[in-house]
Amino acid sequence: MRLRRLLWLLLGFALMMVAMNRESNSEEVAKGRARVFEIRTYTTEPGKLPDLLKRFREHTTKLFEKHGMTNIGYWVPADEPRSQDTLIYLLAHESREAAKRSWDGFRADPEWNQAREASEASGKIVKKVVSVFVNPTDFSGLK
Repeated sequence: MRLRRLLWLLLGFALMMVAMNRESNSEEVAKGRARVFEIRTYTTEPGKLPDLLKRFREHTTKLFEKHGMTNIGYWVPADEPRSQDTLIYLLAHESREAAKRSWDGFRADPEWNQAREASEASGKIVKKVVSVFVNPTDFSGLK
């Protein structure tokens, strides 16, 4: 009986925290201070997707974190032909301004430049980059 009561109390507390987070996030969005997400799609030169994935696995994701970006997820399309040359990933930033600062710091980082140069020793890897900044909706589970 006591355990059941404790579980109900914990559930109520958790629900209250979720509700408060949603209200807080809505206020932050209205004030322009909520975190934003960036969806990036990379198209590689023919045959270079494995090289790009290796670079992300061994260097890029760690450097993103170093520069204040949050790695959310990385995907390769399931179907050909894009499964052969496309990486899609999602980052979170504290704000658009924070994203700009993070990208500027990342691009200037000697460790990044060294990793990029080493990975491209046998030729250019990325052919095209598309970046889209998105804001979560009020009903989004990810904020």
